[in-house]
Amino acid sequence: MEKWMWHRLLLWEVTIQISLFDSTVIVPLPMHEPLATCTVERWYAAPGVERISIKCGRVRGALFLPPGPGPFPGLIDLFGGAGGLIEFRAGLLASKGFAVLALAFFAYDDLPQTLEVIDLEYFEEASRLLLKNPKVRGPGLGVIGLSKGAEIALAMSTFLKEVVASVSINGPTRMTGTSLHFHDVRIPETSYPSEKVVINEMGLASTFYCLGHPLDQAPEVSAIPVEKAQGHILFVVGEADQSLNSKVFAEAAMARAKKHGNNNCSLLSYPGAGHLIEPPGSPVCYAYPLRFSLIPIQWGGEMKPHAKAQEHSWNEILNFFKLHLGPLQNSSL
Repeated sequence: MEKWMWHRLLLWEVTIQISLFDSTVIVPLPMHEPLATCTVERWYAAPGVERISIKCGRVRGALFLPPGPGPFPGLIDLFGGAGGLIEFRAGLLASKGFAVLALAFFAYDDLPQTLEVIDLEYFEEASRLLLKNPKVRGPGLGVIGLSKGAEIALAMSTFLKEVVASVSINGPTRMTGTSLHFHDVRIPETSYPSEKVVINEMGLASTFYCLGHPLDQAPEVSAIPVEKAQGHILFVVGEADQSLNSKVFAEAAMARAKKHGNNNCSLLSYPGAGHLIEPPGSPVCYAYPLRFSLIPIQWGGEMKPHAKAQEHSWNEILNFFKLHLGPLQNSSL
């Protein structure tokens, strides 16, 4: 079994030991004794799903193909500040009949170890590579992203003609901490003031106030111009997100799009849900450290409403992609 992160399950096919602690324990430490434990097995891909390592041109990632001749609707799957290559959601989506490229964009293989700029031409290259696969049905594809990946998914939907449907999960709607470059387009970043990080009584860091309000003293030039998006956008937000005020960012982007006559945005908002809204069955992750942080980051969320949000949003996301990419077919799943 490979360990990816402290208190963060991002594994492929594993045997998991689940421990139940007293309700006063938020982040288990070695001195805490569990009330009960059990062991379960979890698979993130259905039998017959094929995984193909991708190293073509600049593109790095892993392609997951459902069994059968296809062609299948194509998706690009993006995660955030953890970097590396995270594959479990791509395997689950492939198990539902999509051809999915889990795409790395920093801190993996020979990619840059830090994220200095969002070079959207890299994501354009990945989109075209996916659409060239004979098992991928065009002419357009979908993108799903979480956190920084959600910000990139929104930019892809705005600027790339290949993207016709995108899901943005708890991400900012302006370039934050990194600028965007795409051919002759430049969108400068807004600052990420570390002095606004709040440390709670458990020693967990909240970045909620670092990004502020999308309309407060934010340069208009840093906003992603979602009104230019030709495809459909689904915002998924947790109202208890401690990373940023996700709902306010999503509502500001939707208002901006609507002001310019673009009504292709929709919103799913979940009270009590935190930042890491993932597929159902994924462990609710309240806190874990990122590469740039010396202490664990607080992601927020209450156990029951967050788990319910994961279950409900997953079905809505699948239905969203089926609606805008066409029905699933020619798969033996």
